[in-house]
Amino acid sequence: MTAAYSIDLREKAVSAVDRGERKSHICRTLNISRDTLDQWLQLREEKGNLAPQEYRRGPKPKIDDLEAFKAFAKANGHLTQKEMAEQWHQPVSPVLIRQALHKINFTRKKKLTATKKETNSSDKSLSN
Repeated sequence: MTAAYSIDLREKAVSAVDRGERKSHICRTLNISRDTLDQWLQLREEKGNLAPQEYRRGPKPKIDDLEAFKAFAKANGHLTQKEMAEQWHQPVSPVLIRQALHKINFTRKKKLTATKKETNSSDKSLSN
């Protein structure tokens, strides 16, 4: 998908229409299609601004409230992903639980308390 036209270009085109310039001349000058200009004018009438519409690829995720899921994961982090899927308030698969855990950077890995430098110095003291 190509990038949306800038707000600045949209405002220039719409303001030129407001000044009374011909649409075909505006389209040729700014190198945009007539349909695009008409869509911008319609967008301004409907929403009052020229901001591009949000576009999201694919279906809406079943676990869309990540803050609520983060609290759920913190409270139920001791469960397996299958058990978490059963506990979640709507039916989801363990795969969706794994993907949501990845999105919130939730891990069960233990953090190392000793650094490599500390480990090396303690090994030297044992060898002496």
